[in-house]
Amino acid sequence: EGIEPMMGPIATGLGEIFQYTVEADPDARQSNGQPWDAMALRELQDWVIRPQLRQVPGVTEVNSIGGYDKQIHVTPAPAKLLAYRVSLNELAEALENNNANRGAGYIERNGEQYLVRVTGRVTSDADISNTVVALRGGIPVRVRDVAEVGVGRELRTGSATRDGHETVLGTAVMLIGENSRTVSERVAGKLAEINKTLPPGVRAETVYNRTSLVERTIWTVQKNLIEGALLVVIVLLAFIGNLRATLVAAAVIPLAMLLTITGMIQNQVSANLMSLGALDFGLIVDAAVIILENCMRRLALAQ
Repeated sequence: EGIEPMMGPIATGLGEIFQYTVEADPDARQSNGQPWDAMALRELQDWVIRPQLRQVPGVTEVNSIGGYDKQIHVTPAPAKLLAYRVSLNELAEALENNNANRGAGYIERNGEQYLVRVTGRVTSDADISNTVVALRGGIPVRVRDVAEVGVGRELRTGSATRDGHETVLGTAVMLIGENSRTVSERVAGKLAEINKTLPPGVRAETVYNRTSLVERTIWTVQKNLIEGALLVVIVLLAFIGNLRATLVAAAVIPLAMLLTITGMIQNQVSANLMSLGALDFGLIVDAAVIILENCMRRLALAQ
């Protein structure tokens, strides 16, 4: 009692870890001899590339932007609908009811089972055109009698461009709680495999890879840590004037970093700008410098 389960997001605002574009050479041709246009590239993205990338562990979605989503448009003619006394609802119901598979079950005969299955899915424009909508005087009224059937495009609200030309952009979204570097490496490897199976002249080119960003960030952190540690050692050596005391104070830096990272790993705290931004070498070695200076003073007095 008192517990109310709620649906939560399976990705975060930072889940877009990988982006790629589907490109085609100017002289590349489809199997029907036509050049690769924005609609054909979008179809290749939605039905070939996207389903394979969605199987990568850690990927929750692959979004497509740009190109044209291929559609089959049935455009009714109002005058013909009135002439055949067919309503728009009847036309829509006929299209829906005549595009489905049915499994009737099985028939037993002589100890054997015969599966009965009715295939009713449309496979071409001609199947849609030949669909019966109604009977008028015993004569079937088909879709082609009251409407025009053809290939069309969706009404889109945006597009994607790269280097000044229109393209098809795919974005892989990471599942919440996953490691972005690991998942992006998997997506990059899978995309390389997919490129080997694409038609000649067509390729999927990487635009953004979170792995590169993570590696550059790690290198920046390493560079800053090394430079900061060296600077602290030089300053301590200049002010304390004792090499052994300087090295002891400088040893606090890697030990403090090791202890911090160990605690972060144990408590599953991510290393980001907020969690690492509070690290300051001046604060880390401050106590060590005070203690060492007191030790140096007492040793000097004792001598």
